[in-house]
Amino acid sequence: MDWLLSLLGAVLVLLVLRDVFHTLWHPTRHGGLSRLLMMGLWRLSARLPAGRRASGLTGPLAMVAVVAVWTLTVAVGWALVYSQQMPDGFTYTAGLAPAEHARFIDALYVSLVTVSTLGLGDIAPGEGWLRVLAPLEALVGFALLSATVAWTLGIYPALARRRALALRLSHLSRTHPTTEQLDADAGAAILDSLAAGISVISVDLMQYAESYYFHDGDDRTSLARNIAYAENLADRAAGARHPDVRLSAAVLRVALEDLALILDQRFLHTRGTVRQTFEAFARDHGDR
Repeated sequence: MDWLLSLLGAVLVLLVLRDVFHTLWHPTRHGGLSRLLMMGLWRLSARLPAGRRASGLTGPLAMVAVVAVWTLTVAVGWALVYSQQMPDGFTYTAGLAPAEHARFIDALYVSLVTVSTLGLGDIAPGEGWLRVLAPLEALVGFALLSATVAWTLGIYPALARRRALALRLSHLSRTHPTTEQLDADAGAAILDSLAAGISVISVDLMQYAESYYFHDGDDRTSLARNIAYAENLADRAAGARHPDVRLSAAVLRVALEDLALILDQRFLHTRGTVRQTFEAFARDHGDR
């Protein structure tokens, strides 16, 4: 039974490390645990009476929840290993009776102290292999801290790029460019810049999939509310006389199709057209 609990603890630690790897460093997907937590909180926020205000907190709170679950699961996993070796495998400071501090809660205390790299030393590993295992847990704790910082530094620039593109589309829609104005070199440049921006967002959603679960706030900075205008521009420019404008419109159309495919496969699952996918995107993000 002791070795089964130790094996369970090792499995929990490995599952967390796998989830961290897929969430932060795998370029084509995100971890199962982080995905389920963030998607669950996102769906829950849609049902709350606060509506948009609640959804605005979903992304940050979900990130905190994911990091907390990672840390606690690692701590519990190592505690399961330590608890099977207490009290004989550990040394205790004067004033602590080993027999009275050999429960699972004591093992969890040792694990939390170790993973947080506090190293209080009142209960410390005494056997050789435990003295090697404890520093490994500290290294995992430091890796989790570094992973949290890297995750934050990756997601928030991706959100800024998404909101900047949405604001750009909002500027264009409020300017009301005519078909004649689009049918010129300036129109081709505008369409090219939009296609490039949409390509960046597609990459962001592949590498930082959790960024989808962040609400964009103001309607002018919401890509879900403004992406349909890019599709409208591509449709209007498709029949332009200027060949560069037609080419730019075709490139923009392909960029929109790629973005819709990513949104549908990873988040929305409508299996519909590009327009239907963007409408579902707007309902999920904008019209809440």
